[in-house]
Amino acid sequence: MMQKFLSAMMTLWATMILMSLHELVGCSAQECSTTHDLLNSLRQVEKMLAIQETSYQQGLRSLRKKISAMHNSTMVAFKTGKNASCPKPEPPAHGRRLGRVFSMGHEVHFLCKPGYELIGPQTRVCLESLKWSGQQPMCRRLNNTSNSMASFSAAASSFPASAVLSSSSESSPSSVSPPTSSSLLSSIRPSNCTHFLGSTRCTCDVGFTISGRDNNICTDIDECHLFPLAQPGQLCVHECINTPGSFHCVCPPGYNLASDGRSCTDIDECENHTCAEEQLCVNTFGGFQCVTVVCPDVKNATYIKTSPMRCERNPCMSGDKVCNQAPNSISFHFLAVVSNMSAPRILFRVSAARVLGDTLRFGLGGDRGRGHFSVQRSGRQTGTLLLVMPIQGPATLEAEVEMSELEHNILLGRYLTKVTLFVSPFMF
Repeated sequence: MMQKFLSAMMTLWATMILMSLHELVGCSAQECSTTHDLLNSLRQVEKMLAIQETSYQQGLRSLRKKISAMHNSTMVAFKTGKNASCPKPEPPAHGRRLGRVFSMGHEVHFLCKPGYELIGPQTRVCLESLKWSGQQPMCRRLNNTSNSMASFSAAASSFPASAVLSSSSESSPSSVSPPTSSSLLSSIRPSNCTHFLGSTRCTCDVGFTISGRDNNICTDIDECHLFPLAQPGQLCVHECINTPGSFHCVCPPGYNLASDGRSCTDIDECENHTCAEEQLCVNTFGGFQCVTVVCPDVKNATYIKTSPMRCERNPCMSGDKVCNQAPNSISFHFLAVVSNMSAPRILFRVSAARVLGDTLRFGLGGDRGRGHFSVQRSGRQTGTLLLVMPIQGPATLEAEVEMSELEHNILLGRYLTKVTLFVSPFMF
């Protein structure tokens, strides 16, 4: 088709030249172009046609090369049939592979678990030879294994102690430091360019974004900045540390990093810590408390400890009104909650096993916790302790739930339940 176009152009220019010669014969020497000017025009036309022919020949050669390359790749796929793909690459130990398509021209990516760094290429391409580019990568443990961010040693959290509580012994929080810069790749690195079928495609490793004037630079993506804490879609529940191409989640002392690598699970320190013989260990979110249950000293009344969490009043002497007004029993309960827990929320229920009188009354005893707690009747023989407002931790609060039994408005007995609330400094 191009040759026909060139022939038509030659015919057109020849016609124009004949018309010019005809006009030259019929006009005077002063009005017509000279023979020299006409020859110059013919030479320019000849040069232009030569340029067009050269361009046509170059385009034809390029087209033939592309057709040949496509033919070769098609023949490879035809000969190999369904096996026109690279062998399935194995994920590195302590890492994983991204990508499920292993056909020619496709890519796979490799990542390492937290606490490991990737040695080797993070991206491999299936070449025309049906072999993967580069070498098989491996995951190497970081140098700071003693301060692994995957788990943390148990440490006790300190809470204010009340009159009946002895403060637990504290252990210093273990310092958690991120990997040093010497053990990590640079945050800016060259892009990975692949030449295939006469075209160039540049990509970046996972965790990097392509940039630069010619797409030749890969810049680290700060995942911690894109997904900040306390925002929907947050990466970590506590602290996020950005690393080149990835990120790490860190938990505070008293927590372990969960299997998902983002959440924090509380450590039950009471499994490993032993309180004094007369104390009880109470596990809290991020720590523990050693508590001492002491029966109260009430005028004209004496109490005996019938269980580790309960005190019973001894019988009163006949006619001793002060003793009869004292609680018949006092129970102790300890609850651990997270900071800023939503309210209203049910914390505890008090029930009477049997009723001797005709009336049961429930209420808050004393003045403790009246701004944070409320007691409501939830059944004929049951009262409920409610948290009416969120509490910012760390904090320790106490509430007393009183159940009174009456017969014809005459007090038959009082039963007191003391609830101690340990509020964590964290919201998880």
